[in-house]
Order: sequence, then structure tokens, then C-alpha cells
Amino acid sequence: MVIKTDELPAAAPADSAREHGSQAGGKGRPNAADLPSVMLLNGDCSENLKKEERTSEPPRENGLDEGEPGDETTGQEVIVIQDTGFSVKILAPGIEPFSLQVSPQEMVQEIHQVLMDREDTCHRTCFSLHLDGNMLDHFSELRSVEGLQEGSVLRVVEEPYTVREARIHVRHVRDLLKSLDPSDAFNGVDCNSLSFLSVFTDGDLGDSGKRKKGLEMDPIDCTPPEYILPGSRERPLCPLQPQNRDWKPLQCLKVLTMSGWNPPPGNRKMHGDLMYLFVITAEDRQVSITASTRGFYLNQSTAYHFNPKPASPRFLSHSLVELLNQISPTFKKNFAVLQKKRVQRHPFERIATPFQVYSWTAPQAEHAMDCVRAEDAYTSRLGYEEHIPGQTRDWNEELQTTRELPRKNLPERLLRERAIFKVHSDFTAAATRGAMAVIDGNVMAINPSEETKMQMFIWNNIFFSLGFDVRDHYKDFGGDVAAYVAPTNDLNGVRTYNAVDVEGLYTLGTVVVDYRGYRVTAQSIIPGILERDQEQSVIYGSIDFGKTVVSHPRYLELLERTSRPLKILRHRVLNDRDEEVELCSSVECKGIIGNDGRHYILDLLRTFPPDLNFLPVPGEELPEECSRAGFPRTHRHKLCCLRQELVDAFVEHRYLLFMKLAALQLMQQKASKVETTTSLENGGLPSSAETKSEDSIGPEAGCEEEGSSVSGLAKVKELAETIASDDGTVDPRSREVIRNACKAVGSISSTAFDIRFNPDIFSPGVRFPESCQDEVRDQKQLLKDAAAFLLSCQIPGLKIGIGELITRSAKHIFKTYLQGVELSGLSAAISHFLNCFLSSYPNPVAHLPADELLSKKRNKRRKNRPPGAADNTAWAVMTPQELWKNICHEAKNYFDFTLECDSVDQAVETYGLQKITLLREISLKTGIQILLKEYSFDSRHKPAFTEEDVLNIFPVVKHVNPKASDAFHFFQSGQAKVQQGFLKEGCELINEALNLFNNVYGAMHVEICACLRLLARLHYIMGDYAEALSNQQKAVLMSERVMGIEHPNTIQEYMHLALYCFASSQLSTALSLLYRARYLMLLVFGEDHPEMALLDNNIGLVLHGVMEYDLSLRFLENALAVTTKYHGPKALKVALSHHLVARVYESKAEFRSALQHEKEGYTIYKTQLGEDHEKTKESSEYLKCLTQQAVALQRTMNEIYRNGSSANIPPLKFTAPSMTSVLEQLNVINGILFIPLSQKDLENLKAEVARRHQLQEANRNRDKAEEQPMAPEPEPEPERAVEDMGSPQTAKEGPSSLNLQG
Repeated sequence: MVIKTDELPAAAPADSAREHGSQAGGKGRPNAADLPSVMLLNGDCSENLKKEERTSEPPRENGLDEGEPGDETTGQEVIVIQDTGFSVKILAPGIEPFSLQVSPQEMVQEIHQVLMDREDTCHRTCFSLHLDGNMLDHFSELRSVEGLQEGSVLRVVEEPYTVREARIHVRHVRDLLKSLDPSDAFNGVDCNSLSFLSVFTDGDLGDSGKRKKGLEMDPIDCTPPEYILPGSRERPLCPLQPQNRDWKPLQCLKVLTMSGWNPPPGNRKMHGDLMYLFVITAEDRQVSITASTRGFYLNQSTAYHFNPKPASPRFLSHSLVELLNQISPTFKKNFAVLQKKRVQRHPFERIATPFQVYSWTAPQAEHAMDCVRAEDAYTSRLGYEEHIPGQTRDWNEELQTTRELPRKNLPERLLRERAIFKVHSDFTAAATRGAMAVIDGNVMAINPSEETKMQMFIWNNIFFSLGFDVRDHYKDFGGDVAAYVAPTNDLNGVRTYNAVDVEGLYTLGTVVVDYRGYRVTAQSIIPGILERDQEQSVIYGSIDFGKTVVSHPRYLELLERTSRPLKILRHRVLNDRDEEVELCSSVECKGIIGNDGRHYILDLLRTFPPDLNFLPVPGEELPEECSRAGFPRTHRHKLCCLRQELVDAFVEHRYLLFMKLAALQLMQQKASKVETTTSLENGGLPSSAETKSEDSIGPEAGCEEEGSSVSGLAKVKELAETIASDDGTVDPRSREVIRNACKAVGSISSTAFDIRFNPDIFSPGVRFPESCQDEVRDQKQLLKDAAAFLLSCQIPGLKIGIGELITRSAKHIFKTYLQGVELSGLSAAISHFLNCFLSSYPNPVAHLPADELLSKKRNKRRKNRPPGAADNTAWAVMTPQELWKNICHEAKNYFDFTLECDSVDQAVETYGLQKITLLREISLKTGIQILLKEYSFDSRHKPAFTEEDVLNIFPVVKHVNPKASDAFHFFQSGQAKVQQGFLKEGCELINEALNLFNNVYGAMHVEICACLRLLARLHYIMGDYAEALSNQQKAVLMSERVMGIEHPNTIQEYMHLALYCFASSQLSTALSLLYRARYLMLLVFGEDHPEMALLDNNIGLVLHGVMEYDLSLRFLENALAVTTKYHGPKALKVALSHHLVARVYESKAEFRSALQHEKEGYTIYKTQLGEDHEKTKESSEYLKCLTQQAVALQRTMNEIYRNGSSANIPPLKFTAPSMTSVLEQLNVINGILFIPLSQKDLENLKAEVARRHQLQEANRNRDKAEEQPMAPEPEPEPERAVEDMGSPQTAKEGPSSLNLQG
């Protein structure tokens, strides 16, 4: 395995743990050139270190690069790294020498980064490291440094400053001063985002080992806040972002800014002056500072008088911090405290995220002076890092060059994927900044004389266009509406072609940004495209939707390679001269060879087949399922297409059908030796197969006699493979079976299953040659089948959220509403819209911007104002009645759903919605940020929102997410191992996946979050609670940072962490985490949600454990009600819920209620599982036990009544529940079950596993849906096997399957 240093505790001092800061202070992101300093990995060793470890030796291949994602790897295939670290001594000026653990693969610059992040050396940026008097090169690896070994002494030597180094130093000092300040996270800049976990854990998690184990000694305050109790109607907003005590800013300085005397005049430059700073200390002393080549000193300048001579005290310091320590006692004291707190924070709270996450609420913040922020704004930092000033990046070249990197082995692929991911996240950030600048009117159009809608822009080597129908391009598809959806369809196309990753085929960097009601598409620029006409450039595809079409052999060859994975059929169309042209994509897909000789494809908006349910075609009938549901329906544009997931599901479904049909025929042949394929030859399915396929869709489809069916399917698979390999040994009747099955399911090949779609079918204006009419007919039928499949199989599995319909309809209206608002009226317009949407106040009045200032003269209207500078005031006359009427109209028009409401209060009443949830949804969808305060939505005397409540409007960004393919394979293999019961091997594979993910993505990413969650669960199951806690803490922090503090995933992560805290005896922490999860759940979904039952069961059980019985009952009874509502009164989950309630009543000695609930549970078990099932017997035993206790209690009561106080009463035993029993129940409801096994059971299990494994090998049955259920290999520790059940009902299946649903 990759080396692991010790696990990092939550508050590790900087020398014992390496913390990441690409620019120290944890802010900013690393450059493409000098890849990041110290990235935090699972083992907390650096990212570069990982990369080098893999390149250091020829690594063993993981065996997964070409295989299926589910291919299993054995433990031996994990890459073994031999190099171990060693420690060196660091000698820095002014502090005690200290030792530092390093690895031979690290670069010298990584030690620089660590020193810039350490508490005692963080104020240095301009230094070099010397070994035996020789300066070490910044970019060399430690192992290449001669004489560097265990115990070597590295001396920190201060270097002279340049202007660049002085700027970096000031920026770094500013970052250190702001390191605890959350304002960047609230403002959504520099990839900062929020995390609140530490508020609820209070630093408890790292100390689990040291805490005393005696639980009963710590009195715990278990009272939840009123607003999270079941049945509470209050939904406060302020607890969403609790005030973190570290945010109370420790003021070190009042002002640190660039002086107005910059830049130094020539004569001062010749004295070594680089720049001047102006500082006001906390004691209100105003000083002017010179940054010179030798360091920093005070000069005699004032605000109005320039005197660069040194002032007294004549103190020259190489570090600005040391100078400020000299002149300000408050700075010295507070800066030290600040740095101590900074290094105590968990590194995951400080590392930048790969993409910006925006917060929809923020507290009222002071706007403080900030020299760096001001400089960035004025110098209009483009997409370049500030370390390479004056150079804009050639985004297209960077994006394409990274794709061309070699990918033959694992180290090469890691390097390539890391470069692709880095450039992509940088490009996304630059494109977002550019799109906002375009809409805000800060970029000059390249065609300024044209109307606003038609303008195009170039900024920082990125091309920007607006989502309007320019030159009637989309006239036949729905005009502006089609032009608005085309960019997202195109982005999905780019994402898909990028994922297929064919060498030699290039796509454009593409980002779609919605901002202030406008949709902006940002694309990288094909070299040479701007110098020539589109007509000359396009050598493949069509620029007019199929009237003129051209093709090109090289493009056909490249696109042919994408044809199978994307399920796109190579086909022929007619051009305007009635000539046949061959294509392997939709006609809109254009091929252009750039001046760099690369083959680009663009306009990929019709990569996926159309959804016929929303595309009425004259003379075409849809299948009965569709017409019964009222389809096809006319939609406002003709670019509706099926999602890639749907296409995949449809093909999977057809494959199952194909296998079953062939197996059925083979068995019939075998049984009767009579040909029964007449119906198949006519293209229809045999009636038995048809009914079977319709009735039993999904993996469980057609499990007839298990043995015969499986062997039949195995035969089909073998037969199909033999025919595909063109082996002459197959007899004609077997060939016939496969041919018939292929024909029945619509396969394009008659010898193998192969389904592909022609994306041009039903495309307006596209014509097909006469010779292809049969193929076209089949393709039309295939599309109709897919449309029917969507309605009959996929849609029933989805729930329609009324709140989602309402907020989406409101978003559509808000988009056009905002386009008519000028910048100065933005906050007034947004607050007015929110009042009309959510406030009960009947007639809100909009405040027009003219209220604040009066202008002497009216500006003449300009024709060519920037897109976001309209100045009409039509928005101000909107009323709540009108808005809700429009919302209902939009819901009917767009979603064909009839809303029965004409005001927000009626909607809330009719559909059980919450205004706070609607506010969150509309804010997230449109990018609004509002003030964190309590809003009185229901007041009829004043509107809920004022202009001051709208703080900001952010862009909503859609982009491609490049994937780490090798890491993903490892992760899937690990999951597969775990599901077979090989926990240790699974754990190793997932650890390796984590290392590879870190290598590609850096320390923060959604997929790393999933990895950590699964690792935590595995460690918990294997009994290592400390490791489970550590991994799950990281998972929670990461989920908060990369997905959002109230994202549904984050809520689940909180629940998992609470379970592990409880198991580690941290009861109060477990409760506060569960209360936080319930608060977020109430805010996001409300009480009426199936997941609320699981959460309330968790809370109820923990409260039961700490003997808070009445509180516990409130939560458990609510869980029982919710479970009954969503699963029906006879469900096994309901039986479990009754049992949990009965246990609490037993603890309260209320045996009548306990008996009543347990009887309910017993009845369910008996009817569902039968008398002899283990669960039924357990329940029966418990009923007997309760009855005995009730009888004993009754006797005692009778004794008291008869003999009064002199009665001789045996003491009653009311036992508090043991922690072990509570933990067992917690495990059960969370889907984790430990099954104790005897040695004999283990032997039997092993034999069974071996037998099934051989059977599986023999069958070579790769398709998951046909696989036999596989028994778990017992976990290496002999005392138990582990089963993780998705839900408690599966208990009846016994230990036959293991399913880890992290």
C-alpha cells in the first residue's frame, strides 16, 4: 500500500502533521506549473509525494485499466511502495531547531510550503534552504539532493526581495490575518466554503481515546431546542449558520493597504525601494512602511507628504510580521493567538475546494479594508494566477495538451487525469468570472454595433455568447426557448464525448453560466476559427440543421470509435443536392480542423436520441402506454432528448429481454426439438415472453426455476460469444435462436446484441435515402419503444415533488423578470419578487431605485447597453396574484401539472409545503443570497423582505466534471469485495482508491467524500471505532465544504457520524449531531419525509440510552407514524418501530402500552414471516417477558392496596437499558447487523462460498442481473460474519447477502 503516516488528529500541531496550503494560510489553489504543496491524503502524506511514489519504480499494473469497472482485483495487485520517509533538522532564524519528517519523492518546494504554514515559521516567504552551505533547487526532488539523509541539517536562509516576492509576502501576511475570517466563504470567492461541524463536536472527536469510559458519571444535557421537536411548527433560519466563536475577529491591525505613493520614483528604486504600504495599528498609530530588497522598515511619509527616509525606531526586518510585532503590542499578542487557532483547525476546514460553492444565506458582515482584494478588483485579474502577471492563459491549448499526455500505465494516467482536472477547474473559475463581467457590462463586445442579444464577447481567451436565437438559427426548433436549452444539451454532449476519451478527437472547454436572468455559454477558442467563415471551416456535419451536409473520412473514423459506447448508429442522410452523405453523429455536430491540426467537434446538442413524448410528428403513432398517458405533448421547443442514464437503462432492459428470449427458445428446442419460432420471425415477441418482459422488469425479471434459468442464460451467453467470434462450429438452429432474439429486441446486428440509435430520426429538415427506409423504420420503432419504456418503467420509480414544480416554474418566470432590471434596481426587484412569491402580505409595493438619489438630467437611452443594463420598470408592477397565476400557468404549460392554488398560503395549505423550503429552493436555483435572519412570511401587515435583505446574486454554473478512472475502478472493486464479505480486502482496495482520488483531485472532492464514508463504515464494522470516527469526520467536513452545509448528503453524513460517536461513548456529541441533522432535515424537507423516520429512531434510541424516556417516546412515536404512512401498517419496518416504542414503555414500567405495541409488532411478523421465523419467536419471547413483569407489578400494587404501607414488597427491578443493547438496535435500524457464527457454521459457509465461486467461474456470467446471489466470504476474524442490510426487513434472508450501502 502507499505509505501512511500517522492519522492526523483534529488539532495537530504543524510540525507533527503536514497541512496543505497552496499559498500558505490555506487559501488559494496551486498553479498548474508547480503542482500543489502538501495535499492531505488518507494517510495525510502529500499529493506530489504520492505521484512520485508511483513513478519511482515501475509499478505493477492494477489489472483494471482495460477491464470492466466491476472487475475484481486481488490484494496482490495493489501497488506496493518501498520508499520510506526520514527526518531532517530545520534551522530557522529566531526559533529553536526542529525536526521534520520528509519523503525522498517530495520536492524542495514542499518543505517551503510546510514552513510557510507552520505556526512559528509562517511569516516567512522569501527564503531558500541550504545543506552544508549549498542552496537547494526549489524544484528538485529530495532523493536527488546529494548528501541529504536521516538527521541532515537544513538551514533557512533569508533571500533578498524582488517586487514579485514582496507582493507574495504581503498577500501571504494578509491571508494569515484573514485565516479564520469566513467572509470569503460567504462571498463565494477563492474557492472558500463554509463548514460548521466543529461547532457541534466541540473538539471532542479527536479525544475519544482519552475520555473516561464511565458514562454514568457525566451528566448530559439532552434537551433539544424547541424548534426541532416533533410537531413543532417553527422553522427558524438563524441556526442554519451558527456563530462560530473563532469568527469573532481578533483584530491585529485596523488597516493594511498599498500606499498612494506607489510605485517608488526612480531615485528610490536605486536605493532598493520596491513598494510602500500604509498601516493603521490597533492602537490607532498610522505608519508608512517601505518594502525594500533587504526587508521592511518604517519611513517618514504621511498621507500627504512623501519622505522615504527611515523613521525611528530604525528597525529593518526581513518579515513584515516581525516589524509589526515591534511597533504594535496588540498585533504581537493577537497574531500569536490567531496562528495558534489557525493550526488547530482541521485542515479540511481550510483547503480550497476544486469548484466554488455558494451560500444562499449570510449574516450581516462588516465590509473591511483589504488591499489584496482591492488590487485584484482594480487590476481585473483575468484567469491567470497572480504569480504570473501579464500572461493570459491559452485555455484551448492547455485543455487539449493535457488530453494528449501519455496514458499507457497507471503513473502516466494519474499525471494526465490530474492535469486535466486542474486545468478544468481553473477554466471553470475563469469562465464564471468572465460571464459575470459580460452581463455586468464590463467587457466590450466583438460586434458592438449589433443588437444586445446578438453580441458576442472574447475575454481572457474565452469566447462568450448569450442564450438567444441569433439570426433565426433555431427558428424550426422553438426560437429563443430552444437557444436557451441548447447550451446545456451541448454541455451534456461534451461531457459524454470527454468521458469516452477517444485519442485524436477534441472537444471545446465548455461552461454554461446562468447569471441575472441571462444564460452565457463560455467556450475555449479553436485556433484560427475567428479568421475564417464558418462555411469554410466546417468539413463534417451541417451548419443549417441538415440542408447542406458534408462528411470527412478522418472524422468518420474517429467518431466510429465513439459509436458503440455512445450507442450512436452510423447512418446516411441526403444533402441539398440529393447526394448520400455518411455520418456517425447527428447532423448538427460540426467537425472543424483547427490551425493546430487537431480535429474538433462542436455543437453536440443532439448527441442523445429525441424524447418522442414531447415531439409530436404528423403521421406517427406512439405506443399505447404513451397515448394512454396523453402523449405526445407539444413542448415549447423541439430539443427534448433522452438522458444518457435513460438510454443506458433501456439498453440494459433490452439485453435482459434478449437473454431471456434466447434462453426460452433454447430450452424449448431442447424440450420439444420442434421449431417454434414463427412468431419471432414476424418481428413480434412470443406472447409468453412479452407478458413476462412487461410484468417483470428489473433485475428480478423472470426468475423462473432458478437452476434451469441460470444454466439456460449461461448457455445463451456462451453461444452469443461463440457466434460473435465467428466460429463455424455453431449449428444453424442455434444461430437462428440468436438471430430471432436480436431481431425481436431491435439489435442492429443479427449475430450479437447491439443496440444503437440514429440521432437524426425525427429531426426537422433531415432526409434519408430510399435505400435506408427499412433501417429508418426500425430506428423509429426503437425510439418509440424507448419513449414507452421511459413512461412505463422509469417514471413510476420517481416521486413528483410539488415544491420542485412550483420553484422551477417560479425560476422560469424570474429569469425573464430579471432581464428587465437595471443594476441599481436589482436588490429592490429581487426582494419584490420574493414578497410576491412567499409573503402573505397582500399588496407589496416595489421601491424604485430613484428613491435614493435624484439625478439633475436624464441620461439618453443607448441602443447598445450591456445585456444586464435594461432600464424598464415593468417588474415593479407585479402583484402576488399575478405571479401565482403565472406560476400555475407555467406548471400546466411546461410540466402539464395542474396546481390547485392561487396564492402562497393556499399552496402551503393544500400541498403541505413550507415557505422556508421554497425560499431555499428558489435561492439555490437562481443564485440569490439573502440575509440570515428570521423572516415573518405570514405577517399580513408588512412584507417579509426588504431591499436590505438581498445581499448578492451569484452565478449558477454548469460544467464538465473530469473523472479519475483508475481510482473509480479500485473503488468499485472494493465495493464488490465488501459485498461478498471480504472486508479486509475491500478495505485495502478502497484505501488505494482514496489515494488515487487524492492524487487526481487533490484533497477535496465529492468522490473522496464517498470513499471516506465507506471506509468509516468498514472500520466501524471491523470494530475500529477511532478510525471510523476519524474518516467519518473528514467525510462530514468535506460534504459541508463541497456540497453545501444543508445538502441531503451532508445530513446523512451527520447521521453516520452520530452513530460512531455513540459507539465511542461520546453521547452528548452524538445527540448534538443528530439534533443538527434533524434541524437541517426540517429546513430542507419538513417533517413529512420517509427519511425522517430513520433520523427520529436514531434520536429516540440515544435518548432511551441516556434514560430520557419521555423525550425518547416523542421521537420514536413520530418515527412510527411516518414509517406507517410511507410503508403501510403491515410493513416489517413498522414492526421494528413498534418494538422500539415498546422497549421505552417497558423502561417506564408502563407495561400495558408496551404490551400493546409489541403485540402489533408480533402480529406483523407472524403474518409476514410465519410462526417459525426467528423474528416472530423473539417477539413472542419478549411478549412473555413483558406479561410476567406486568403481572409482578400488579401483584405488588394489590399488596400495597391490601396491607397499606406495612406491606412486604420485594424490590421491583426496572433496569435502564444497557449501552450495548441500544447500540445493537442502532446498528439494526441503520442497516448493520452482526451475526455470531459457530466454527461449524463458518466451515459450511466457506464451503458454500467455494462451491458458488466455482459455479460462477464455470458460467462466466458477467451480467449482474443474471448472477446468483452470492454468500459472503466470512470475515477473517472467526467470531463473526457481518451483514449490512439495506433495511431491517431483509433480516428474513439470513446471512445470504451482504450489501454495504454507505
